[in-house]
Amino acid sequence: SSVFMKFCHVKSLKTKMLDQNALFGMGNPLLDICAVVDKDFLDKYGLKTNDQILAEEKHKEMFEEIVKKFKVEYHAGGATQNSVKVAQWMIQEPHKVATFFGCIGKDKFGKILKEKAEEAHVEAHYYEQTEEPTGTCAACITGDNRSLVANLAAANCYKKEKHLDLEENWKLVEKAQVYYIAGFFLTVSLESILKVAKHASENNKIFCLNLSAPFICEFFKEALMKVMPYVDILFGNETEAATFAQERGFETEDIEEIAKKAQSLPKENKKRQRIVVFTQGKEGTVMTKGVETFPVLKIDQSEIVDTTGAGDAFVGGFLSQLVQDKTFEQCIRAGHYAANVIIRHAGCTFPEKPDFH
Repeated sequence: SSVFMKFCHVKSLKTKMLDQNALFGMGNPLLDICAVVDKDFLDKYGLKTNDQILAEEKHKEMFEEIVKKFKVEYHAGGATQNSVKVAQWMIQEPHKVATFFGCIGKDKFGKILKEKAEEAHVEAHYYEQTEEPTGTCAACITGDNRSLVANLAAANCYKKEKHLDLEENWKLVEKAQVYYIAGFFLTVSLESILKVAKHASENNKIFCLNLSAPFICEFFKEALMKVMPYVDILFGNETEAATFAQERGFETEDIEEIAKKAQSLPKENKKRQRIVVFTQGKEGTVMTKGVETFPVLKIDQSEIVDTTGAGDAFVGGFLSQLVQDKTFEQCIRAGHYAANVIIRHAGCTFPEKPDFH
């Protein structure tokens, strides 16, 4: 019978049943408005081909124009929400492993976001308010590049004391083992991020942050550096890594060196060494666990539909394995797989089931 017991134990290790709410994400829920546009449109609004910015006064007309002029598709978006959605898709069962917090308006777009979260089996608890409409993000696609312009609106109105601090909401935070927040949220509620990050650090849980965009590294570096001591896993792409290095005065342009330097920044929870993961599009992904580069899956240029959400999908794939205690190598493989699937579809969308082994 001891052999039988052993067998049962091995089996239970393999199929570790995931708990609901084991993965927690908080960020800016946005409705993505995706369209293939032309260079003239980008030039008119001063947009760069592969960039993410916040909408300014000069972009106000743009949201109207893109809907009038081009064929648009609507997708539930926002970086963090995309990632937890992809993680849940990779996990499949049980539903609601992923929880998401963010702020929306009580309007049509807010309703769509709620429906999309439901369809994705993510437990979304939105803070709903009436002052601002639900945030939108125009994804302007040219070739296999995309320029993102986010009009945060309601997403900007997230309030720690009106949502995160409420007992029933905080209980969901406490249930989680892995936390993920995109750097974009640093522009909205630093105090909410710090509360979650400190909870993770004090309870030896895993807190992940994404650099998200060059402008975050540049204009929100103070906020970023306040959170950095709590970061167990830092994500970013090659452009964000370069900007981060510049702003920190790292004096190197080598991505592996930048990753090592980011890894050795001061850290609160000494029980976990910080892991830094930098993607580089079709070049390999760099990870500091001894600094390795992992090649991405090959894809034919003609199969790429839209690279919007590729980075978010990579993180989602990574988190889906992380929350199941898989190796970091396995996390990266899952990240590459998810990104490879997403770029074959418009927006951050995917087939019904993953085919990841």
